[in-house]
Amino acid sequence: MTGTAGGADDPRMAMDPMPRFPPGFLWGVSTSAHQIEGAAELRERSVWDAFAERPGRVRDGSTAAVACDHYHRHREDVALLAGLGVDAYRFSVSWPRVNAPGGLDFYDRLTDELCAAGVRPVPTLFHWDLPLGLDWRERDTAERFAAYTAVVADRLGDRVRTWITLNEPAEHTLLGHALGVHAPGERLLFDALPVAHHQLLAHGLAVRALRAAGAPDIGIADSHAPVWPASDDPADRAAADLYDALLNRMFADPLLLGRYPEGIGELMPESAGADLEVIAEPLDFYGVNYYAPTRVGAPSGAPGGFGGVPLPAELPFSVREIEGRPVTDFGWPVVPEGLTELLTGLRDRYGERLPPVLITENGCSYPGLDDQDRIAYLDAHVRAVHDALAAGVDVRGYFVWSLLDNFEWAEGYARRFGLVHVDFTTLERTPKASYHWYRELLRAGR
Repeated sequence: MTGTAGGADDPRMAMDPMPRFPPGFLWGVSTSAHQIEGAAELRERSVWDAFAERPGRVRDGSTAAVACDHYHRHREDVALLAGLGVDAYRFSVSWPRVNAPGGLDFYDRLTDELCAAGVRPVPTLFHWDLPLGLDWRERDTAERFAAYTAVVADRLGDRVRTWITLNEPAEHTLLGHALGVHAPGERLLFDALPVAHHQLLAHGLAVRALRAAGAPDIGIADSHAPVWPASDDPADRAAADLYDALLNRMFADPLLLGRYPEGIGELMPESAGADLEVIAEPLDFYGVNYYAPTRVGAPSGAPGGFGGVPLPAELPFSVREIEGRPVTDFGWPVVPEGLTELLTGLRDRYGERLPPVLITENGCSYPGLDDQDRIAYLDAHVRAVHDALAAGVDVRGYFVWSLLDNFEWAEGYARRFGLVHVDFTTLERTPKASYHWYRELLRAGR
């Protein structure tokens, strides 16, 4: 770890004092295995390995074979975490690595080193890197996931308190299986809905496996976004309602209410009704990943799409631009109050069924070491979380995405979300101005 940028005494970092958060509020950062670990030769292949090798699938033609080389440099990265002063580190366990001989040894070492540094390990058991040869369209994949979960819990459960089963099943379903722009690259449109169901079933079975292993603190990391109708026209409102059902309610309703939204359940596999009891296993917390709202209207041919991906013309909705807002380097609008709206909306919809909430991802892509735009973004979104707390939402923690610049899926290395800059040639780590800002925020908050 060498070099710094924009230290805490930089006058440009002066902002209004941050409101106080409750004692015990959990501050952290997040990463995922495929995006940072590298050492691909020491694990089995995943659907993302195969996808990235197909010409034109990853923007810069890169793969994650080396990525940040976290596998070999994890001690350096744990030192960065300790220097940052976070309470917790959300990482993911690579199912393909666990399948390889000695693969769990890496997570054993990482967990020990986090505990020694005073950082709570918060593993996510699935963050999109499905072992090659498995398929979420098949129910058997959910059973296999439960067995894998039991193996990991048996090895790490004596030191890990907080577990996350799945990351963003909505994106993995819609981008990977409906639109084909993420691995495994299937373009099934509405025929991808069984993929969502089998991931949710896998989650429920994993919760049972973790409970059997004595895990006390279990949740999921679901992506959510407020969906705004393009206008008050009934066609726009109906399109926005359908989009909201697919992005938000198709995942939260089964988990928290034990049922699918109207019109969705009949599109699921025949076993879906009987599976809902497993899917709705009680949770200790509900993880929310938030980046931006989405404006949706009736099909119009206008540009826009899910996560910046153009939507096929045959779909019964279109995504519209949110005007008058600054955008990140990824082109996503910056709308911090959307996070408050989202959290209060979840509370209003699910009431007592909503467990305590963790913001398991929130962050932005900007270039450069002196990343004042990232500081402004994070500052505004942390305040938005506090606004939700003041409105009575039980939010227990906030995790920045991400600790390191990394392999950003189909964007390759073209987008930088990290608090720490990574030179992808030398693999040198350099804390950015935002790293120092976050460190000072945590110090002041304590």
